[in-house]
Amino acid sequence: MSKVLIQFAHPSHSKSNVQKTLEKYARKVKGVTFNDLYEHYPDLFIDVKREQQLLAKHDIVIFQHPFYWYSSPPILKQWQDLVLEYNWAYGPKGHALKGKKIFNAVSCGGGRDAYTSDGYNRFPVGQYLLPFNQTAYLCRMEYLPPFVVHETYTIEDYVLKAFGEQYAELLEALVNDRIDPAELAGVEYLNELFPH
Repeated sequence: MSKVLIQFAHPSHSKSNVQKTLEKYARKVKGVTFNDLYEHYPDLFIDVKREQQLLAKHDIVIFQHPFYWYSSPPILKQWQDLVLEYNWAYGPKGHALKGKKIFNAVSCGGGRDAYTSDGYNRFPVGQYLLPFNQTAYLCRMEYLPPFVVHETYTIEDYVLKAFGEQYAELLEALVNDRIDPAELAGVEYLNELFPH
C-alpha cells in the first residue's frame, strides 16, 4: 500500500464548489493525508521541516489546485522555493524524494476543447504543467498525467458528483497500488483510467 499526500492550495476555498467537492471525496479515502497549505500558512511562512517530514512519510504527492493563469496559486510556488532544498530534494546528495510519484489535480474554467492547438488557450493542460514535470524530474520523482476537471463555472451538480467519485476511485487505486504503469501510456488525463 502507498501513502498519498494531497498538497491543497486554494486562496478562496469557500467559494469553490469544485475544490470543496474533490476535498470531500478525498478525505473519505483511507491512506490519504489532506494538507491545506493556505489553512496552515495564511501568512505564507511555510514550516519547511514539517513539510519535508510529510513528504518523507508519503509515497505519492498530489498538488491539488485551481488552474490560475495557467499555473497554480502562489503558495505552491512559495512551497517549492522553500521546501525543495538543494541536497535534500535535488542536487548530488538530494535523494529524499527519489522514486516517489507526483502529479497535479486541477480545476479549469475552460472546456477541454479550449486546451488544444486550435482552442482558446492554444496548448494542452499538460504543456502548462511542464514546470511541475521538470521539477519532478529534477527531484528524481515520477511525474504522472494530471487529473482535470473542466468547465468549473458551468458544471452541473451531477457531473461534479461524478468527478468527485472518479477522484476517490483514483485515490483508492493509488493507495492500493492498482495502477499499472503500462496503463499510463498515451493517457492525457488520469481521469481516463476511471471513465464515468
